[in-house]
Amino acid sequence: MRMPTRRGFLGMVGLASLLNAADGSPELPHFAPKAKRVIYLFQSGGPSQMDLFDYKPGLKPLAKTELPDSIRQGQRLTGMTAAQTSFPVAPSIYEFQQYGQSGAWVSSLMPNTAKVVDQLCFIKSMYTEQINHDPAVTFFQSGFQLAGRPSIGAWLSYGLGSENQNLPAFVVMISQGSGNPNDQPLADRQWGSGFLPSRYQGVKFRAQGDPVLFLSDPAGFSRADRRRFIDDVSKLDQLNMEDYGDPEIATRIAQYEMAYKMQMSVPELTDFSKEPDHTFELYGPDARKPGTFAANCLLARRLSERGVRFVQLFHRGWDQHTFLPKQLPGQCRDTDQACAALIQDLSERGLLKDTLVVWGGEFGRTVYCQGKLTPDNYGRDHHPRCFTMWMAGGGVKPGITHGETDDYCYNVVKDPVHVHDLHATMLQLLGIDHTRLTYKFQGRNFRLTDVSGNVVKDLIT
Repeated sequence: MRMPTRRGFLGMVGLASLLNAADGSPELPHFAPKAKRVIYLFQSGGPSQMDLFDYKPGLKPLAKTELPDSIRQGQRLTGMTAAQTSFPVAPSIYEFQQYGQSGAWVSSLMPNTAKVVDQLCFIKSMYTEQINHDPAVTFFQSGFQLAGRPSIGAWLSYGLGSENQNLPAFVVMISQGSGNPNDQPLADRQWGSGFLPSRYQGVKFRAQGDPVLFLSDPAGFSRADRRRFIDDVSKLDQLNMEDYGDPEIATRIAQYEMAYKMQMSVPELTDFSKEPDHTFELYGPDARKPGTFAANCLLARRLSERGVRFVQLFHRGWDQHTFLPKQLPGQCRDTDQACAALIQDLSERGLLKDTLVVWGGEFGRTVYCQGKLTPDNYGRDHHPRCFTMWMAGGGVKPGITHGETDDYCYNVVKDPVHVHDLHATMLQLLGIDHTRLTYKFQGRNFRLTDVSGNVVKDLIT
């Protein structure tokens, strides 16, 4: 009989924990959660807050005037506008109205979102330190501005696991915006596990072919053959683990098991044929087109129904440096109806009360024009000092607006919310004390909120 080494024994203990990882940590949740799952609608590129939600009527008479130095306060600019000698104010050309009992201001670009404002919580005082895309996206996804740390979905997969043994705890989908089809790319590490075991990284669903690569068996290879193949590979991997004790071997075994289960669960999940026509009417015609934001929103609802803990949609194309009036309407057409439909659909199914929905990008846009300002065209540079996000469901106060920016929509003047504060609040809603969800790596206990973050209690019911 082959006797396991001490390292091999520890490796087998690790395997057992990974195979049971769908249950998450036995220490969590720390207290009763208000939300069980998250759908994060990440708008990659930086949506323009003053053209969508942060109404500034006082800017119209200031059109083409220089942004005062007292407002800029010497703040950092990107390399794209740092050499500009003029920073003319560019008011939004879009009409705004107040909607719902909450009286939330919404631009004409978001007519469907306007219908559900009483279920939304707008945060108009978000801010970040990062001014360039990749580190800013990395900051929102991992709580740190440099690559290498676990994404928020990986943290929740590690801490809470999945409610469904046959689907991963963390699923990612990407769609390309029609407003700016050549927008910034997204690195796979944005949904990676960092120094956590790779078992916890996001599983990316594709728009064409198998939703997950290599999910289908080759012709002539039966499901029984697949089961025997996985069992034999698992035995070989276990022998290697006894010799080396590498936790990634345990991860590989667990991933083979999950892939086998997904061969049955994913085809049913992604089959929209039983969805009634009124569902597609709700989400819009794009919902019938795989890979669109609308189709991904519908799939996010189906994933949430089945107990997937964290579903993240990335929609690219929000980087309007030039030609904003030409590009921004396309981005809004891509997303507006589907976002509102998701809120309505979750609410009608009784899922919104324990599903936290988050909408927002990595930063906002400048009030001054990048490049030449004309009567019918303007562009906006990156702006980290203030921008708007919204949340809904899962214990969030509905129908409120939190925070305030100055008259130029350039600085936060009331109730600032930092990226770490947002993360701490999201974890709080999921029943997690953000200071206690940690993982020891290289001698230090790391956490999503690093050494910062305060729960924004005013956002919570």
